[in-house]
Amino acid sequence: MLNGDIGAVILAAGKGTRMKSDLAKVLHVLAGKPMLAYSVDLAKEVGARRVVAVIGHQAERVRELCSEPGLIFVEQRPQLGTGHAVLQARQAFAGFTGRILILCGDVPLLQSATVASLIDRHRSAGAAVTVMTVILDDPGSYGRVVKNPAGEVERIVEARDATETEKEIQEINTGIYCAESDFLFEAVAKIGNENAQREYYLTDIMEIARREGKRAAAYVAAEATEVMGINTPEELAYADHIMAVRAPA
Repeated sequence: MLNGDIGAVILAAGKGTRMKSDLAKVLHVLAGKPMLAYSVDLAKEVGARRVVAVIGHQAERVRELCSEPGLIFVEQRPQLGTGHAVLQARQAFAGFTGRILILCGDVPLLQSATVASLIDRHRSAGAAVTVMTVILDDPGSYGRVVKNPAGEVERIVEARDATETEKEIQEINTGIYCAESDFLFEAVAKIGNENAQREYYLTDIMEIARREGKRAAAYVAAEATEVMGINTPEELAYADHIMAVRAPA
């Protein structure tokens, strides 16, 4: 099912101010392990041969608490957005050809079967990049996935940059991607920062793919809870509850 080389970039540089703690967000403990450990384990479960964690806030502490054989750390300083974060991993993938998963260090509930389905969808679509999405009744502040009539992704627009019509879209970006390695690192080097936050958004690679005549696809995850990012102590407690329910008796 998972043909060809797979690599993974895990975005883990953020501070996580809404956690109301001095501790880097990905170091908060969930069911006995730092959150980041779940993304690292997930990458290995789906066959990633090279796993790179992009770190920033409390970088040395993250290295100390999450170090394990084969895990490569690169630092993002300063932190200029998710596109800029992925760009920091380019050198670590020198000589690598295959597909790269982009995972988030604060999305610990994601399951390997869902990621395997994302990779399958990416391969069958012949896409340069495929984003994992989910449908929400209330999409709130999440980036909206704009598709053409054929169902292909045209672009992802951040909520703060969206028009009123775009804000009505219920399909949102989870921040999880699968991309061809050669396309990915060329694309992130082309991202601009003409947006409300003056950041380099990884989401822009979808529009870059379309502009270059490549296919940008989407895989819709069935379960919103699985792709939930952990941003607050309350969400961490909820995730801990989900983990307890999942655990075998």
